[in-house]
Amino acid sequence: MAIIAAFKHPDSVSALDGYDPREFFCELLGADKQPNQLVAPLWHSLQTSDLGLLRQRAADAERELFNLGITFTVYTDKDAIDRILPFDVIPRVLSATAWATIESGVIQRVKALNLFLHDVYHDRKILKDGVVPADLVLKNSCYRPEMIGVDLPCGTYIHINGTDIVRDRAGEFLVLEDNGRSPSGVSYVVENRHLMQRAFPDLMQGLKVRPVSDYGERLLIKLREVAPPGVDNPCVVLLSPGIYNSAYFEHVFLAREMGVPLVEGRDLIVENDRVYAYTIGGLEPVDVIYRRINDDFLDPEAFNPTSMLGVPGLLRAARQGRVTLANAIGTGVADDKAVYAFVPRIIKYYLDEDPILANVQTHICGEPDGLAYTLAHLDRLVLKPVGESGGYGIVVGPKSTKAELADAADKLRADPANFISQPMIDLSVTPTLTETGAQPRHVDLRPYAITGRDTWVLPGGLTRVALKEGSIIVNSSQGGGTKDTWVLVDNT
Repeated sequence: MAIIAAFKHPDSVSALDGYDPREFFCELLGADKQPNQLVAPLWHSLQTSDLGLLRQRAADAERELFNLGITFTVYTDKDAIDRILPFDVIPRVLSATAWATIESGVIQRVKALNLFLHDVYHDRKILKDGVVPADLVLKNSCYRPEMIGVDLPCGTYIHINGTDIVRDRAGEFLVLEDNGRSPSGVSYVVENRHLMQRAFPDLMQGLKVRPVSDYGERLLIKLREVAPPGVDNPCVVLLSPGIYNSAYFEHVFLAREMGVPLVEGRDLIVENDRVYAYTIGGLEPVDVIYRRINDDFLDPEAFNPTSMLGVPGLLRAARQGRVTLANAIGTGVADDKAVYAFVPRIIKYYLDEDPILANVQTHICGEPDGLAYTLAHLDRLVLKPVGESGGYGIVVGPKSTKAELADAADKLRADPANFISQPMIDLSVTPTLTETGAQPRHVDLRPYAITGRDTWVLPGGLTRVALKEGSIIVNSSQGGGTKDTWVLVDNT
């Protein structure tokens, strides 16, 4: 794609004309709302960019994303199956200091959650000690009794984790949610960077940004580390539900980046508790499966008998230690929105450390006090269904009508255990390109951590942006977009 010079003519409109983050913390300008020397080159580039030309380049970039097949699926949209994830060309910038806090906090959290999962499927000490309510775990729909007593290589249950992090008005990082089942979106992190390097190299001039292109290589190393004992040259595959899955582009991308086969359930077979892949040369043994299929559909022999996506006997092979599944079956109990409220206590229990990254205050509506508080303050809280993802079912109290709040209250009373509530956080903002120039839009961050013997965190992660003015819902299924996330190299 040809690069169009975007320098501002004296009489033209700058991309940053009139930008005002108002009362929110600005990711680019910081608490002082002035560009510091670290981001000064980017600020200058944007300030001297012509708005019209920058918008034209942005439109060209979005066309390139579609032509490259970088899309996702919205099942609820009958008119458009595949669409691009809206991409904003103004990056989100993190200092080396800010990133160090995020990185260490994510590593701490993943370590504690893996210890928690091993415990609840073995001795259940944390439940016996009353740190986490036993019913919250043992009656959880994601708890899998089939995994009781199963020992996993390196004690790793969550091999790939996405931690959703927000920044409040004071600039403090807070964890909003854990994603330890099958977190998606990392392909956009890498592709967004490649697009910026191709189409907007001028914005990167004068900045040292940490790379993200080695994610596939790092992921393969970590997956091989958790192969069954005694396997010298493990065979890794990526198991996908197939082309109609919303994240199929990502499955293709990750398999290509790792250099491993992309398979579907029909490509695998279990014989004598050993997993094999059909190849033109015959059956080949498989040692590690990075699976992008939910537990319920993974093995029709053990779970949903009508599933056409999984592999009969896969659970047996995993229980016998003949194959490693990443992520492990039953990890969903650790990223449940109700269990989330106890993660600070989980960290303290297993690591004897205070959390580096704090939780957002959470009220568990399945408990009498939490239900009463939520019903009394519903107009000030964000109500979230425990079992949903993608932003579905969320009720933002301060932005809801009386009728919407009444409907939410009825659903809450009917099934309180299905909900949690949290105060509405004034999410941080960052300049985002609109028809009228750069405007403040709310963002979150999903760093990706991959764990084998230890944990490595991809520098940056997926910055999701609420493109609608005033919205705090960043999910792509709800009209959000993405930005490239730049972690600056420490120059000290």
